[in-house]
Amino acid sequence: MGKKLVMAQKRGETRALCLGVAMVACAAITYYILATTVLPLYQKSVWTQESTCRLIESSIRDQEELEGRKVPQFPCLWVNVSAVGRWAVLYHTEDTRDQNQQCSYIPGSLDNYQAARADVEKVRANFHEHQVFYCFSATQENETSVLYRRLYGPQALLFSLFWPTFLLTGGLLLIAMVKLNQSLSILAAQK
Repeated sequence: MGKKLVMAQKRGETRALCLGVAMVACAAITYYILATTVLPLYQKSVWTQESTCRLIESSIRDQEELEGRKVPQFPCLWVNVSAVGRWAVLYHTEDTRDQNQQCSYIPGSLDNYQAARADVEKVRANFHEHQVFYCFSATQENETSVLYRRLYGPQALLFSLFWPTFLLTGGLLLIAMVKLNQSLSILAAQK
């Protein structure tokens, strides 16, 4: 009976050690992936200064003049604000600025024109309701654009690092508990 208990205990310890090592390995891989994807985006983000923006004007652009004819396209919102004592164009996020510099806000779904137009009108009404709001501006003097929301801010970085840290801590605790159990077993066997 005692030998079966020791063998079962040894198998359980081995499995727990393998699980702990696998958790630590997964955390290390996740840290590597985050260091090559999220961290560079966070470091490249120049919109670090939080400031107060005042709405100057907003318009919905859904038609484009092309050789004298109006060509329909997806609706987008164009917002001008006053921030840090100068005129600036407001962009929803860093990605919005990269997608289309002529639009401050691009709706999420462009498949249904009416739904996209309603979404843009809702956002425009929200800006008119709250004409003073916080935004993020660049520290450079010649930058004429500001962001409403940062995608790659400190909160996003901390949220991205939470689960790998939790996995690493859990794996290390599991390994430590198994090693502690093994050393206590050896001490008990010596007495």
